[in-house]
Amino acid sequence: MGHLVDDLLRFSRLGRQPLITQAVDTQALVRSALEQLAPALEGRQVELTVADLPGCRGDPALLEQVFINLIGNAIKYTQGRVLARIEVAARPGEDGEPIYYVRDNGAGFDMQYVHKLFGVFQRLHRSEDYEGTGVGLAIVQRIVHRHGGRVWAEAEVDKGATFSFTLGGPPPPQAMAA
Repeated sequence: MGHLVDDLLRFSRLGRQPLITQAVDTQALVRSALEQLAPALEGRQVELTVADLPGCRGDPALLEQVFINLIGNAIKYTQGRVLARIEVAARPGEDGEPIYYVRDNGAGFDMQYVHKLFGVFQRLHRSEDYEGTGVGLAIVQRIVHRHGGRVWAEAEVDKGATFSFTLGGPPPPQAMAA
């Protein structure tokens, strides 16, 4: 219950706190997220690939939360795999806008329910099978939208999922070098 209250408070504060926008070293954010998530990887066989990620412009603390939530979900939903595969990468989108993504080979989900993914308390798996409060993806969506971007998912049952997001434009030149 404490985790639920904390997540709901975090979600409600996201709309009120000002964005502290600056050039962001996305690679460093992912490293930090992985350090925080390391205990969830202990005792598991996980093939984790982190590609070179382009920098971006945004609020580093909020964007770190996006990566924590998405990578954390990939870790959670691959727990039934003998060898979990998780990839964090980016690809160029329209007008040079980076599309960041987290891909896994976990439980996946039925795409007919994709519209429920980013709602508060909307879960596509039983809470008995996977812990969580049902707020994490709603937090991701709110942060991405506050940055002028969009977030979406693609998946197949028992074959994994890919969560992708943009941040509303091409990265500034100084962020590319970061």
